[in-house]
Amino acid sequence: MKTFKNNVSLLLFIFTTSFLWSQNVMISNSFSPNEPSIKVHPLNTDLIVAGANLNNYYFSSDAGQSWNTGTLTSSAYGVWGDPVIDVDPYGNFYFFHLSNPTSGNWIDRIVCQKSIDNGQSWNDGTYTGLNGTKAQDKHWTIVDKNTGTIYMTWTQFDSYGSSSSSCKSKIMFSKSEDAGDTWSQAIPINIVDGNCIDEDDTVEGATPALGPNGEIYVAWAGPNGIVFNKSLDDGDTWLTEEIAVNSMPGGWDYSISGIDRANGMPITKCDLSEGPNHGTIYINWSDQRNGANDVDVWLTKSTDGGETWSTEKRVNDDPAGKQQFFTWMDIDQTNGILHFIYYDRRNYNDNNTDVYMAYSTDGGETFVNYQVSESPFLPSSGIFFGDYTNVSVHDNVVRPIWTRLQSGQLSIWTDVTPFEVLGVSDNSSESVNKAIQYPNPASNISYVSFKLHDLSNVSLKLYDTQGREVFTILENEEKDYGKYIFLIHLDQLNLKTGTYYCKLSVNGKVKTLKMIVVE
Repeated sequence: MKTFKNNVSLLLFIFTTSFLWSQNVMISNSFSPNEPSIKVHPLNTDLIVAGANLNNYYFSSDAGQSWNTGTLTSSAYGVWGDPVIDVDPYGNFYFFHLSNPTSGNWIDRIVCQKSIDNGQSWNDGTYTGLNGTKAQDKHWTIVDKNTGTIYMTWTQFDSYGSSSSSCKSKIMFSKSEDAGDTWSQAIPINIVDGNCIDEDDTVEGATPALGPNGEIYVAWAGPNGIVFNKSLDDGDTWLTEEIAVNSMPGGWDYSISGIDRANGMPITKCDLSEGPNHGTIYINWSDQRNGANDVDVWLTKSTDGGETWSTEKRVNDDPAGKQQFFTWMDIDQTNGILHFIYYDRRNYNDNNTDVYMAYSTDGGETFVNYQVSESPFLPSSGIFFGDYTNVSVHDNVVRPIWTRLQSGQLSIWTDVTPFEVLGVSDNSSESVNKAIQYPNPASNISYVSFKLHDLSNVSLKLYDTQGREVFTILENEEKDYGKYIFLIHLDQLNLKTGTYYCKLSVNGKVKTLKMIVVE
C-alpha cells in the first residue's frame, strides 16, 4: 500500500452534490422475479449466485457488479419456486426448490440441483422428502464447511391448506453426504404438530444452523411461538421435548398493507468464527406484538447450546409506530459480525418502503441501522411479492438481495458498497458536508473535495470492491475549518479499470464516494 500527503488547496465555492450511502445494482427485472436467495462463494467472493421465483437463476463473477441470467429447468421434477441457494466447500453451488413433476404431485418433494461451474449450468437434480401426496414446502439448508454435508429442514403438510383437524404439519429433516447425489430418509423432528392451514398454528420457518462441534440447531414458529430443537449426532436423534424460545405475540402470519402476504418466520444462525461470541446461536424474526402498524425486527440468542434464550432485543432503531418486515440475517464467519436486512417504512406515512440493513459487532447487544436502497418503492397487494429477502456475507463482503416493485414491474436488487467503508458509520453526514469526487469516470487524476466546520481529525482512503484498502491519502490527520481539495494521481497507482470507493472519515463520521476508473 502506498501513502502520500498532498498539498491542501482551498476551494472557493460550495458543492451541492446529494449524499448517497449505497451502490445498488439491479440483478434482473425479467419474468417478475421475487422471493430471492443469494450466496457468496467463501473461497472467492467475486463469485456469487442468486435465485428468484419461479425458476430464475443469476450468477456474477465480479462480486455482484454485473449479472448473467438463466432459466432453471428440471425435466424429471419440474421447478416451482421457493429458491434457496447454497454452496459447499468444494465450490459446488446448489439451487433447492419446490417441485412440479410431470409424473407425481405438485410440491410433493424438495429438489436439489447442482452447478459445478459457478452457477452457469445446472444438473437435472435429485430430491428428498417424497411421501405420497403430502406437500413439502418452505425448506432451507446449511452446508458443513468441513465435511460438505448438506442439512435440510422444511415443512410437510398432510394436505396443504386443509382445515381438517386430522391434517397435520411437521418439520422434516434430511441430509446429503455426497454433494447432493443422494439423501437420507426424511424424518420429522418436531414434537408438537401444527395444522395445515398455512397460518400461525402451522409449523413453519425451519432454518438449520451448525454448531462448532457439528451440532445441528433448528428453530421454527407454530402454535407455541418460536421453538427450538437440536441434534448432537449428525441428525440421527433429536430432543424429545422442544425448547421454548419466544412466545412471538401475534404469531408468524400477519398482514402488511400493500403486501399480498407477509410473515415473520424465524432465521437461525450460529457463530463459528474465532471471535468472542464463538458458539452463540441467534434467532432473528419479526412480529406485531406492538400492533399491526408497529411491526418490529427482533433478535434473541443462546450461549449454552440452545438450552436457554435471552430476552429479545429490537434490531430496528426507529421510533415506535412504523413497520419493519421480511427480515433475514447472516453471520460473517470470519469475524462474527451479524448482518440483517429488512423492509422499512420509518420514513413514510403510507406504504412507501425502503430497504434497511443493520449490523452488530458485539453479539447482538447493540445495532447500527442504515438505509441500503437508494430510493423507496410502493408495493401493491395485487402483485405477489414473495415471502422473504436474503443476505450472504463473507470476509466483509456483504451482499443483500431484495424485491422491488416499480410502475407495476417486479425486479430484484443487490448492493455492492464495501462494508468496511460503510460499516463504521452511524449515518451522520453533518461533519462531512457536500463531499464529492470528480471527474467520474476518472483516468489519470481524481479529486476529492469536502468542507470542514471546525478542527477535525480526517482520514481519506481508497478501497476496491472487496473492501480492501488500496491507497491512503490521509491517515487521521488534524485539519482546521475550511474547504479542501485533494488530488489522487491514479496513473501512479496502477489501478485496473473498475469501481473503487473513496472513504472520507471526519471525527468518526464516514462518507463513501463511488469512483469509476478507466485506463
